[in-house]
Amino acid sequence: MVVHRRLTRLAGNAFEISVVAGDKQWAEERIDNAVAEINRVFDLLSVSDMDSPINQINANAGINAVKVDQEVFNLVNRSLKISDLTRGAFDITHNYHNVIMDAKKSTIYLSEPDMQINLGSIVKGYATDRAKYVLQMQGVLSGVVNAFGDMITWGSQPGNKPWTIEDASPNQLFGGPSNLNISNMAISTLGKLEYHINDAGVMDEFVLNPKTGLPLHSFDSVSVFSPSAELAAAMSAPVKVMGVKMSLNLFNKLNQLVCVIVNKRKKVYTSKSISLMMF
Repeated sequence: MVVHRRLTRLAGNAFEISVVAGDKQWAEERIDNAVAEINRVFDLLSVSDMDSPINQINANAGINAVKVDQEVFNLVNRSLKISDLTRGAFDITHNYHNVIMDAKKSTIYLSEPDMQINLGSIVKGYATDRAKYVLQMQGVLSGVVNAFGDMITWGSQPGNKPWTIEDASPNQLFGGPSNLNISNMAISTLGKLEYHINDAGVMDEFVLNPKTGLPLHSFDSVSVFSPSAELAAAMSAPVKVMGVKMSLNLFNKLNQLVCVIVNKRKKVYTSKSISLMMF
């Protein structure tokens, strides 16, 4: 058994997909399907495609509720719950209280004109989770989906060795603490090397405060560990809005979530649950 890796660029984002397998062709076919799933997710959640459900919701802001499939409804609903949890530090709309969800009709309505939903802060994480799901459903027992900022692992390396960030991201582009055992978990890191593609197709090198619209540069890096890449991504950006004390207070109340914050002076802050991690 060896690690078969493919580095590719999908929807403007770098992805490295690693599959532990004995047969190269078998592994490549599985990676092909994971790539197709990542592309499907980016198309589904696009804000530039006029026919995407997200764009339809935005186009009908203040006018009509839009019926969407269960996948989109659930994703938006989970995002709003994170907004509540973080008291608006995470917000896919900049005004999440005005998103009206109807579970019976599976509709989403933006009650204010010119409101916009943008899932860009979690789309990479969600796509990463979906790629893992597709690979597991096809029999991949061990692997890594690395979106360089959002990453998830499952199983173990050849020889039954646990995955570490250094092993899962050998190109050293991920950032964050590199010697942690991250087998069977996800990690999202924001820091100096974290880039985002904004609506204009331009690379941003910062996270914006949803309350003020101003860039945040208060920390050297923020890493969140969780069972899913979507959740890790959703919970990492708010840390730069909430600050160290409020963030650690929140994470200390949550199960299966770990936060590591490194400030500009390289001082490291961790939530209490970091003791569950293996160095």
